[in-house]
Amino acid sequence: EVQLVESGGGLVQPGGSLRLSCAASGFTFSSYAMSWVRQAPGKGLEWVSGVDRGGGSTSYADSVKGRFTISRDNAKNTLYLQMNSLKPEDMAMYYCSQGGRGTWSQYIASWGQGTLVTVSS
Repeated sequence: EVQLVESGGGLVQPGGSLRLSCAASGFTFSSYAMSWVRQAPGKGLEWVSGVDRGGGSTSYADSVKGRFTISRDNAKNTLYLQMNSLKPEDMAMYYCSQGGRGTWSQYIASWGQGTLVTVSS
């Protein structure tokens, strides 16, 4: 079955950086667009960023544009999110998802445990 294992979260100060990883298995990774989606405390799911199957086209929510970079290594079946200039409002559980900006919601049942990003001074 599909398995997605997120890692790399932790505690950082405002302005700091983190690099999240998502190890994928159980499906043909290179056949799927992939996304990062987050859920802040007390809030709903928010799509953050997506990348096409080959890694050549990326997209971002306005809230993270210019600060986050999504990438993928299809040879390693791994998705990444480089997070720079972190803000307290970035504090959330971050999930890796199959699908892009308009399709990620249909894959929620296959999500992993997520990785928690805490931004605090």
